Amino acid sequence: MKKYFVTGGAGFIGSHIVDRLIREGNKVIIYDNFSTGQERFITGAINTGKCTVIKGDLLDQELLDESVSGCEMVYHMAANADIRHGLENPYNDIEQNTIATFNLLEAMRKGDVRRIAFASSAAVLGESEQFPTPESCAIPIQTSLYGASKMACEGLISSYCEGYGFEGYAFRFVSLLGPRYPHGHVFDFVKKLKNDPSRLEVLGDGKQRKSYMHIEDCLDAIFLVANEKRTALQSKHNYQVYHLGNQEYIEVSQSARIIIAQMGLTAEIEYTGGRQGWVGDNPFVFLDVSKMQSEGWDPKNTIEDSVRETVDWINNNEWVMEGRQ
Repeated sequence: MKKYFVTGGAGFIGSHIVDRLIREGNKVIIYDNFSTGQERFITGAINTGKCTVIKGDLLDQELLDESVSGCEMVYHMAANADIRHGLENPYNDIEQNTIATFNLLEAMRKGDVRRIAFASSAAVLGESEQFPTPESCAIPIQTSLYGASKMACEGLISSYCEGYGFEGYAFRFVSLLGPRYPHGHVFDFVKKLKNDPSRLEVLGDGKQRKSYMHIEDCLDAIFLVANEKRTALQSKHNYQVYHLGNQEYIEVSQSARIIIAQMGLTAEIEYTGGRQGWVGDNPFVFLDVSKMQSEGWDPKNTIEDSVRETVDWINNNEWVMEGRQ
């Protein structure tokens, strides 16, 4: 029975990875500081008796060194993911994303754990001038501290692949939807509508175009190339980057109407104006996923169905909104 290490294992993406690894007959170590992770997300995994939970921060090098040793592979999902408020505390992204990733790589090197799958982000692409945006696009000017920190993480991981023989995978996601969804526009809109069912304030002009993806489609892609095919082993530098998203996109205004309808409301939409909702809110996100498709993957869920399912999950799990801005 193999043992896997999942950072941020009590979070949205990480907890789903934990569940899938356990279903496939593995043991899992969940490493999470629970700043945003939820114990309820991992109750089922804990009850299987096949996972160990370590409450720890990736800045704790000694604990990290002890915890990762002996694992087959690392799924690095932990991060400060608050793009919107990143400028209020700029050190968060550098500390919790870049320095944390460096610490993890060092723990892996010392513990002889040489395989890693990393949750990067479409945010590293800034405001791309090429759509749909392929992995081969020129690295653009960064538009958020979050994106810059994630791009730095990609650089560190690829360097360890080249220098220390690691096997690395970086997945640049669009925003994900589905059960356990903890933050983002669907979350914000549902919460606003619960506070005032008659109106919905939308930041920006509502014309921002975004591509979203269901969490299960994301996991299918990750497990296909990082577990089943292990495509990095056939690449020149033992490192692969994949764009993960849907083959469609949606305007924020359209998404808002879907959410209002799914909640059975007739709220009036009010726009604050401007091409973006905040600094780093890229007005158009649409990724070229043909590289991932060439491996035999295709998303199974449409954006609209994913939005509707997410609205229903939040409404049925209102506790997830407690203490969230």
